[in-house]
Amino acid sequence: MDTRILDNRDQVSVLKDEIGERCQGLFLDFLETFNFEGEAKYFNKAKSMDKPERNTLTVSFPDVEVHNPQLGKIITEEYIRVYPYLCEALRIFVREHAQVRFQNEYYVAFADVPTSIKVRDLTMARVGTLTRISGQVVRTHPVHPELVAGAFTCNDCSTEHRDVEQQFKYTQPAICRNPHCQNRTDFTLDSSRSRFVDFQKVRIQETQSELPRGCIPRSVDIILRGEMVETAQAGDRSDFIGTLIVVPDVGSISMPGVQADTQSRKGNQSTDMDGVRGLKSLGVRDLHYKTAFLACSVQSSNPKFSNTEIRSEGLTAELLKKQMTDDEWLKIFEMSRDKNLLQNLTTSLFPTIHGNEEVKKGIVLMLFGGVPKKTGEGTSLRGDVNVCIVGDPSCAKSQFLKQVADFSPRAVYTSGKASSAAGLTAAVVKDEESFEFVIEAGALMLADNGICCIDEFDKMDPKDQVAIHEAMEQQTISITKAGVKATLNARTSILAAANPVGGRYDRAKSLRQNITLTAPIMSRFDLFFILVDECNEVMDYSIAQRIVDLHCRNEESIERVYSPEYILKYLLFARQFKPTISREAGDLLVENYKRLRQRDGGGVSQSAWRITVRQLESMIRLSEAMAKLYCCEEVTENHVKEAYRLLSHSIIRIEQPDVNLEEEEDDMRTEAGQAEARQEAPSSDERQGSGAPPTKKLKISYEEYKSIGNLMIMYMRKEEARMEESGNETGLRKSDVINWYLGEIETEIESTEELGDKKLLLEKIMDRLMYHDQVIIPLSGTGLRSKSRDEDTQETEDPIVVVHPDYVLEI
Repeated sequence: MDTRILDNRDQVSVLKDEIGERCQGLFLDFLETFNFEGEAKYFNKAKSMDKPERNTLTVSFPDVEVHNPQLGKIITEEYIRVYPYLCEALRIFVREHAQVRFQNEYYVAFADVPTSIKVRDLTMARVGTLTRISGQVVRTHPVHPELVAGAFTCNDCSTEHRDVEQQFKYTQPAICRNPHCQNRTDFTLDSSRSRFVDFQKVRIQETQSELPRGCIPRSVDIILRGEMVETAQAGDRSDFIGTLIVVPDVGSISMPGVQADTQSRKGNQSTDMDGVRGLKSLGVRDLHYKTAFLACSVQSSNPKFSNTEIRSEGLTAELLKKQMTDDEWLKIFEMSRDKNLLQNLTTSLFPTIHGNEEVKKGIVLMLFGGVPKKTGEGTSLRGDVNVCIVGDPSCAKSQFLKQVADFSPRAVYTSGKASSAAGLTAAVVKDEESFEFVIEAGALMLADNGICCIDEFDKMDPKDQVAIHEAMEQQTISITKAGVKATLNARTSILAAANPVGGRYDRAKSLRQNITLTAPIMSRFDLFFILVDECNEVMDYSIAQRIVDLHCRNEESIERVYSPEYILKYLLFARQFKPTISREAGDLLVENYKRLRQRDGGGVSQSAWRITVRQLESMIRLSEAMAKLYCCEEVTENHVKEAYRLLSHSIIRIEQPDVNLEEEEDDMRTEAGQAEARQEAPSSDERQGSGAPPTKKLKISYEEYKSIGNLMIMYMRKEEARMEESGNETGLRKSDVINWYLGEIETEIESTEELGDKKLLLEKIMDRLMYHDQVIIPLSGTGLRSKSRDEDTQETEDPIVVVHPDYVLEI
């Protein structure tokens, strides 16, 4: 071998990128000379980078374009090419202006890049160019150290190789630089002399507003380095600035090749015609590539004040006021002084929905929310309001959810039938490359600090409903799967819509019997609104007129007092208030809660569901939301009254009316019995003339009526079975049933007058069961033998009674 060729290996000249070096000089000049308000803008920022944890300098891209348009154009078009030279210029700038005592990698992060595209538009034409994309983070990986420049030692000749650049995978030197060594594979990494940087991979997905109809949302992996790690959490809607790159698909490369196998598919057949099939059988693996987005900067997508994006964390009302323009502050101040603000907000947010004013007010208060608190023991008390809408079909339930999901800046819309427990909370999945288990956010995590709209809530599987118990009250999600144990935040308000059992709401049943929700889930909702589709001529005409107007004059028929943009800004401003409860408001809250409990104790179906202390907390949250609505620092009695009225309206009484045993007395008698009663009974004038006392009106609740009736029917069936076994054919008379019941409650009767009232009440109940409900059948006498007048009168007033054979007892 000619050793002279090997001796000249170190003398090969390295090609220089003239454009890159020119950009490096221009960018260094920009950092040193760009002034803002009479002082060097990036000089002080460079001084703060002398700390070991600092390695990224954020540069406003409009500043670069103003200083040197040609430099801004080159950076935009050749970003991936010139980015290492920009980082080198930053390293020189920091070393000149800051006392740096250590070797460190420095990175440039560009902000406020004007060109923004969608995830769906990331094509190969965008590779290497400076781009800004937006999306919602759905998966975050742990932070790992990434090898940026490796130091290797040749195991054959111990030659050191430093600053070996890594190409998104573990890259060794191509060949040992020792001219007498031919080693190409046997190298050892020297980690003490290599340079590492923090590395994190996140996955973003298209937002619901950008998704074309009928398309599946697309996702892309984002690579974050340095100070940008941990800046994007699952559920955040963020803008990522960087470039689209093509990287090797390490997951496919690392798959082991399949060994050659020439066995026959059938054991007894000859193998003469069977050969090796496919390249994988020979151990050959194709090289796969995939696209990723290398981000240098992360910015949160939030509402804007004065064209400046505001992040909702760590804000105060004073800080927001300073960042507003005079026109914005004047508009918000006028809205806070509006006496009909609640009504105007409902009209502006739901202009296409007619009626259901109480539901609209409840949703508006849910948008403002209460004040989250933490006790001395560390227990968190939620401030978010949960609302459930139950109603008949075509009552605009889904339209409420859709409009809230479109309006709220951080809302997730999902359907209960198509959602699983993991899809609602969080899933533990295995990474394709590192094969580690990572957490993928569900709907409740994606809606953190926002609203989760769940349609068809009643059609969820019961085991999936159990998964959101913790998220609705404690607002956390605990996961213990596949060795991953974590507690994640789910600080979200839930707006759910459900259909009654059978499609229509049955007024004869309670709310619990009309929907397939468990008691723990129901108690976690602050407001339950029931929408019943009733036939009302005036309401039907108004709804029909409204729908026709929307179809004929779509834009003209919509009337808004406030625009959605200003409502969103006012909402962000008002949510910064933390109102406290005054002494008078606290006393009124206690009185209203006692009133709800006493009203609930009147019967099983007196209210839609059981009143617990959670309803007291709901009243507190609604009162705080009312105070936030008007930007008040203290909850007053008026706020509590409105919250109590709204809560009382949601806990409506869908029940049977009280049973009046007097008004249907004539209908409960046969015509013959009515004629005889009119012949024998004195007229009303005669009764009044005789000085008889007026008849006492008999009215009992539906619950008491059903309870007494069920006890009588159970006794009659028991006696009928006993008589059938003994062969007794005398039958059971009406007076026998009444006397049995009086004997059962004799300990509760204290006077003769009370005994007479009880007996009269039981007679009326028996008459209603016989002639109105037709549950009990009175038997008239049969046979050819003529009866005396006394016997005929007994048959009418005290007939033999039997239970209807087809009646099913309801308990």
